[in-house]
Amino acid sequence: SLGRDINGQILTMWLEATTAIAVALLDIGLIFLMVWNIICFDELRTDFRNPVDLCNSLNPLVLPEYIIHIIVVLLLGVGGFWQTLLLNIPVLIFHFYRYSKRPPMSVSGLYDPTQVMNNTEMKRNQREGWSKLIYYLFCFFFYLFNVLFVFLSQAS
Repeated sequence: SLGRDINGQILTMWLEATTAIAVALLDIGLIFLMVWNIICFDELRTDFRNPVDLCNSLNPLVLPEYIIHIIVVLLLGVGGFWQTLLLNIPVLIFHFYRYSKRPPMSVSGLYDPTQVMNNTEMKRNQREGWSKLIYYLFCFFFYLFNVLFVFLSQAS
């Protein structure tokens, strides 16, 4: 019985540590996607990029961003990080809402070249990019805290 308890504790600690590290690494990918989003919209705003190029470079990245975020949420649930999971649910709901309200297009993505130059649309997309970058940065440090917490709790 004691052997099973120790093996169960080791498995639980391994799962928590692996989950915390994987979520932090996936969040780094989300941060890079948001930095690229911000750079692209800034180039569009300053006329270094045209709307078609912007849409061609950003639309293929929308679904990977959403899929990575879904994987993060699933990993947090499997790892038992309930508070962190609750922190991610509103953004996940926003992603589903945003994708359901996208303009009708033949390709997957959110950005339509005919609408993206609209000043209101451009400001909204830039504000969304900056907001998500701040959110993902905050989450990264929160996930980093989780990694440290898991390792420090294992040491004691």
